[in-house]
Amino acid sequence: MRESLHPAAPHHLPGFITAPGDTDAFMIGVGIFLILAVVGVGNLYLYLHSLPERMAHKSKKLQFEIVAVLCLLSLFTHNHLYWVIGLFLALIDLPDFITPLRRIAGSVDKLAGVTPETEESDTPRAGAAHAVTAEGPDTATVRGTKSEVQGHA
Repeated sequence: MRESLHPAAPHHLPGFITAPGDTDAFMIGVGIFLILAVVGVGNLYLYLHSLPERMAHKSKKLQFEIVAVLCLLSLFTHNHLYWVIGLFLALIDLPDFITPLRRIAGSVDKLAGVTPETEESDTPRAGAAHAVTAEGPDTATVRGTKSEVQGHA
């Protein structure tokens, strides 16, 4: 390196200055560090953005889908208010209003004598054929009498 110094250059040059034609190891090291830093910060950002969604999923909240949509909206719109609302929804337990209302509706249907509409998830799949074949003539008479009484009222 002594041979290639220009006469106007200072006699002591820092170690990161390389001679012409040599590989700049400091620049390569900084480039690798920069790539790793960008990937690391990106992973941290995505981890924090999915925090409310993971919290709602672990505690099996009813509002899980709403929290997930709010997190996605916050991620794509950069509107952090959606993320804060999603975090609050993930932390708060909303009361279950649907189950008591369904039970009330089922009880009212029983009182009125109307057969309740069964949802697909409520119908038993296994053993349904066995239950139909196990009916005897007495069961059919009871059902016939019930339908006559219902028609009367």
